[in-house]
Amino acid sequence: MPNLSTTYLGLELQNPIVCSAGPLTKDERMFARMEDAGASAIVMHSLFEEQLTSVSEFMDSNLSRGIESFSEALSFFPDLGDYNLGPDGYLEHITRAKRTIDIPLIGSLNGDTRGGWVRFARQIEQAGADALELNVYNLPADPSESSTSVEQRLVDLVTEVRSQIRIPLAVKLGPFFSAPIAFGKQLAEAGADGLVLFNRFYQPDFNIETLEVVPTLRLSTPEELRLRLHWVALMYGHVPCDLAITGGVHSAEDILKSMMAGAKVAMMTSSLLHHGVGHIATLIEKINQWLIDHEYDSIRQMQGSLSFRSAPNPSAFQRVNYIETLRSYGQRKSAG
Repeated sequence: MPNLSTTYLGLELQNPIVCSAGPLTKDERMFARMEDAGASAIVMHSLFEEQLTSVSEFMDSNLSRGIESFSEALSFFPDLGDYNLGPDGYLEHITRAKRTIDIPLIGSLNGDTRGGWVRFARQIEQAGADALELNVYNLPADPSESSTSVEQRLVDLVTEVRSQIRIPLAVKLGPFFSAPIAFGKQLAEAGADGLVLFNRFYQPDFNIETLEVVPTLRLSTPEELRLRLHWVALMYGHVPCDLAITGGVHSAEDILKSMMAGAKVAMMTSSLLHHGVGHIATLIEKINQWLIDHEYDSIRQMQGSLSFRSAPNPSAFQRVNYIETLRSYGQRKSAG
């Protein structure tokens, strides 16, 4: 049987399938089922920076104005409690989960400013998490803020968090940085042990009848994987840290493609929401069969085999692919 083991953030994993942060990893009863199905690691649902802030504001308000005034003010903010546990509950969640599973458990913090991140990163480590993922959800909307400022703020955050914890640190990025490879190198130099590509931004819709901005959420589709494959393949060998792909990973073929691009692990949630946690076992079976059919001894043997550095046709990553794609599409339309 082929060897499916891989390493990620210095953690030895039995295969490259990681359950990413989401509603499934909010329910600790699912953790044992994920492990039994074959998941190699679990990323906890995210604790939001706004939750840390709201708790601090709550305490300050009680001291200065009393609970009555704060209760009214709080109604202006989204109720994050329905989505997530509060800070104390989150730490207890980690502690309980570590007693029920043997695979690595990765904590997740979601935000884009320092705030209480550094303090809470230490607490997540103390609660028993095997690693920490900084889930950076930042849409720069301030017209006076430059791209350099945005990137430096994140580099400073990683530097500060890295100085306060000993467990491995990953950074989950969005796809909209102007020079992802150079920025990835900066983050690695600041102390990131891994990069997770890419965060999915949930764009709101407009209701033209009520003139309201409407929150929307759609699960990922396999088509979203190509953007991740492209950038991981370009970063591989140039950014000195582990790479993970998240978003658009649905099938065994998607996982194999992720490995060939240069990822150490492929993270998934949407596919498991569609098919159930038991789908992991099916994916592992299909990956094993593909490796046998194509005479691979291990997953590590293929990692990076289709990266920019290793691809038989690296020009496909550059402008020639853009030109050829447009040209061939035009030819197909003409022939039709």
